[in-house]
Amino acid sequence: MTQLALVIDLNVCVGCDACVTSCKQWNTSGAAGPLADFNPYEADPTGTFFNRVQTFEVGTFPRTETVHFPKSCLHCEDPPCVPVCPTGASYKRAEDGIVLVDYDKCIGCKYCSWACPYGAREQDEQRKVMTKCTLCVDRIYDTALPERERRPACVLACPTSARLFGDIHDPASAVSEAIRESAGYALMPEWGTHPANHYLPRRKTALRIHDDELQRADNPLKIDGLLPKPSKSDPALDDVTSW
Repeated sequence: MTQLALVIDLNVCVGCDACVTSCKQWNTSGAAGPLADFNPYEADPTGTFFNRVQTFEVGTFPRTETVHFPKSCLHCEDPPCVPVCPTGASYKRAEDGIVLVDYDKCIGCKYCSWACPYGAREQDEQRKVMTKCTLCVDRIYDTALPERERRPACVLACPTSARLFGDIHDPASAVSEAIRESAGYALMPEWGTHPANHYLPRRKTALRIHDDELQRADNPLKIDGLLPKPSKSDPALDDVTSW
């Protein structure tokens, strides 16, 4: 059976959020949208996103590292969100393994979000339905698009090619090869959900930090008073620039 999924390389993800914005743009204007945003530029913004990037630091100063961890629906092979849905709105497709939500059946009870151990479900605050990553199902099967563009929007937008897409049940696929060659792993396997999405681990590299690199050093020109200072008679930036 085909199981489409994403494989994310944590070693090359730079946390640019291109996957987040491209996912939002495609899905809010596509079959899954519109995705509500309330007060997006206020102090407490809320919004519906299918994909988010969590950024955190690991290690102990001065040997710390920044980890960018993209996370969305993992399209589990045994999804716990499906059997708890009282209306059958959450379902897993037999032909490609994608987990979807039928908005016409969804009553917004949030049972699926409580059952999901990965926090991958979000309720659209305007439509009161549960939403999630669809692997851009309306895009990957669109024959009007060139074949190279029939991939999820996040995969196409990633500038470092940190995201791969394909059938993990096909041993010859690029995603299967990446999992085998780079020791790809599933998130939280102890839950027994068998996530289809996999992650490629970060490769450990030794950090070489010298003692003088931990000491603050002032600009020597500032110490000697040699920093350039414009004369009061010199034209200001506004005088010579046309905005």
